Amino acid sequence: MRRTIFSEEHELFRQTARTFFERECAPHVDDWERAGQVSRDAWAAAGKAGLIGWEFPEEHGGQGVRDFRYNAIMAEEMASTGSVGIGLGLQNDVIPPYLGGLTTDEQKARWLPGVVAGETICALALSEPGAGSDLKNIRTTARRDGDEWVIDGSKTFITNGILADLVVVACKTDPEAGHKGISLIVVERGADGFERGRKLDKIGMMAQDTAELFFRGVRVPAENLIGQEGRGFYHMMGNLPTERLAIAVSSLAAAERAFAITLQYAGERTAFGRPIGNFQANRFALADARAKLNAARGYVDGCIMALVEGHLTADDAAAAKYWTSETAWGVIDRCMQLFGGYGYVNEYEIARIWRDNRVQRVYGGTSEIMQEIVGRSLGL
Repeated sequence: MRRTIFSEEHELFRQTARTFFERECAPHVDDWERAGQVSRDAWAAAGKAGLIGWEFPEEHGGQGVRDFRYNAIMAEEMASTGSVGIGLGLQNDVIPPYLGGLTTDEQKARWLPGVVAGETICALALSEPGAGSDLKNIRTTARRDGDEWVIDGSKTFITNGILADLVVVACKTDPEAGHKGISLIVVERGADGFERGRKLDKIGMMAQDTAELFFRGVRVPAENLIGQEGRGFYHMMGNLPTERLAIAVSSLAAAERAFAITLQYAGERTAFGRPIGNFQANRFALADARAKLNAARGYVDGCIMALVEGHLTADDAAAAKYWTSETAWGVIDRCMQLFGGYGYVNEYEIARIWRDNRVQRVYGGTSEIMQEIVGRSLGL
């Protein structure tokens, strides 16, 4: 389908993003998956190319441009080049509202230049062993002791957990106040008592370092509180629609990549003397996938523009995350089926796409939570 949401400037940015992923990421996929994390050199290269933190103020290295279409382009080009692992989506889609929107001028000057340069890798520590989608139930605490916060607790499923230099941690600063007692505090690499746990052995996303984090009496300056004390839950809820749309965008981009390589395979692979794409069952499967991807593209592009124009609602974002991740998974799984036995062999890209994208229906809020959000918006 012809897309109309991008300008010439966006397309120039797309070329830069594609060149970066082709040169700095795609050739290293196998090495990164074996290592379980990406090279910091790739992060520095992304910073040098202007592909991190363009939303931040110019005086701190950014470009002062807030336009989610650039975020979408990054996700699309990462998928279309077969790149993996590098957590630029979190750095660009999730972190800016926290480090850009909730910080003081002093905090911006202290943290943002390194973030934009790709020298400071960020993580967002919300999920805990007993609190995933239910953020009100977190148990990590932070108590004030003079000019410091003292943090105790643990987090899990943390993207960039091993590489992170700066972690935004959701803590209970008033354990008796329920969700009104949650605050956001930044913990920096090297803080005493801050420990990385094991890098989680996941089904997919093998090159992305997802880890457990432990805080044992970690002391950080009082100035590391971001936003308002006791308003952390509301800060997080306000940022979730953008994160959920980002998941919808990356889900669709992965499904489009799966479709592209499957269509090529269906034209090259022969059975019974003809390409497998010539068989009606396979041709219909590809036609069905194409129709679903076209519908998803129109839906997601509409949500992107709603966010750019400032009227994307929380329930619209939840619906986009739910429907797109579920639809994309169905398309990817059907594409894998067309590869037959080869689809189950790890050296084929379709196998990695299949493994990596199962989690899209889980993180950022499970599909069931998204349905609950949409259902409540209906007055039910």
